[in-house]
Amino acid sequence: MSNKTATPLIALALLGAVSLGACSNTLAGAGQDIENAGEEIEETANETHDGNPNTP
Repeated sequence: MSNKTATPLIALALLGAVSLGACSNTLAGAGQDIENAGEEIEETANETHDGNPNTP
């Protein structure tokens, strides 16, 4: 493989690696946000539950 071909391929591979790294950070942040929201919902449900099994 010539140097003219290898250089763009290396640049493309590095760009792909950086993009995947940024994506994983974004997904981790979204997962944390969803987890926090679920915990808040659970806490609110526990605070409002009156012990009656027929309460919606």
